[in-house]
Amino acid sequence: MPTIGWFEILIIVAIAIVVLGPKDFPIMLKKVGSWIGTIKNYINNVQNEVSNIDIENDKIEKKEEKKHESE
Repeated sequence: MPTIGWFEILIIVAIAIVVLGPKDFPIMLKKVGSWIGTIKNYINNVQNEVSNIDIENDKIEKKEEKKHESE
C-alpha cells in the first residue's frame, strides 16, 4: 500500500489553496476535520459495541460451562 509523504501532502494543500482560494481554505479544513472526527467517533462506537458483545458472549459461555459442570 503506497504511503503519502510530506511532499505529496504539500502538493495537495497547494492545489487546494489554488482551487478553493485562500479565504475558503480554512473553512474547508474545519469541515474536513469535523468529518474525520465524526468518522473516528463512529468507528470507536462500533468497536466498543463489538467488544461488549464479545464480553457478553464470554460471560454467557462461562455460565453455561458452570451449569453443565454442576449437573
